[in-house]
Amino acid sequence: MDTTTDRTQLPQVQHGPGALPRNPGMPLDLDWVAAVQANTSAIERRAATLPGRRSVKKAHQAAWLCKAVSLIDLTTLAGDDTAGRVRRLCAKARQPVSPSILAALGMEGLTTGAVCVYHDMVETAVRALEGSGIPVAAVSTGFPAGLSPFHLRIAEIGESVAAGAAEIDIVISRRHVLTGNWQALYDEMAEMRAACGEAHVKAILATGELGTLRNVARASLVCMMAGADFIKTSTGKEGVNATLPVSLVMIRAIRAYEARTGVKVGYKPAGGISKAKDSLVYLSLMKDELGDRWLQPDLFRFGASSLLGDIERQLEHYVTGAYSASWRHGMA
Repeated sequence: MDTTTDRTQLPQVQHGPGALPRNPGMPLDLDWVAAVQANTSAIERRAATLPGRRSVKKAHQAAWLCKAVSLIDLTTLAGDDTAGRVRRLCAKARQPVSPSILAALGMEGLTTGAVCVYHDMVETAVRALEGSGIPVAAVSTGFPAGLSPFHLRIAEIGESVAAGAAEIDIVISRRHVLTGNWQALYDEMAEMRAACGEAHVKAILATGELGTLRNVARASLVCMMAGADFIKTSTGKEGVNATLPVSLVMIRAIRAYEARTGVKVGYKPAGGISKAKDSLVYLSLMKDELGDRWLQPDLFRFGASSLLGDIERQLEHYVTGAYSASWRHGMA
């Protein structure tokens, strides 16, 4: 059996920030924000059709799964993280799939999109990834609640950038969304964007705590107006994290922002995406709604860890015809 994936099926991988001009933001347009609505029943109906609408098999599926690997922010955000665990995670990011499997697929050199860690582990991750081209992302601004004093949140961003983080995942103040204080959200996001300097900023909306899909749509738009390079669903610590309805709302906000400004903003679903088949659904959604350009690491990431293990098992099954035990694909 010829197991080599067809590389012509997918755009070529681009790693790291800088492939596109950054989002410069725009003045806050409260009329545009107020006009944004969300038809919840229609959104949920559309989202419910997504898992059954696209089916890719054999070599095509293997190619899409390799693409998904290249889009993963391989993450460890545990209270018991150690330098050793982070170094092992970085080794996994460099070699996410068994070399023999990648050789059979013709995909040697495949890496994950980034490694995401707490601030204290940024320097360790940067050293472990030196020479790989894999960026380090740091969660910041009082992650996950985002309720520490504002000047400390800004200082935390600066510390992570100084330590070598190329991307900063910030958390917004949910109360600004819940009270409709869009000016406060805009000002907060703009100051955080400025504090990041050359590092790209991903705005975590914590959508499971925003109450309504309309709030999700409006918060997405305001964060993009304030200069967010990515909008991200969740910290992964909420009761509800990435979902297809939320993703559809955020992706269409990105589409509307590009139509108005000409600027492309990235998207990162995080939390709860742990199966290879789920990654295929999200990839097809991005392709349908935004097009092939959003299937690159500079515009799309999965915030995940266990997802990689399941993808590796599926790729091994494709090559060998047998499933391996999950314990053979540990992350760290």
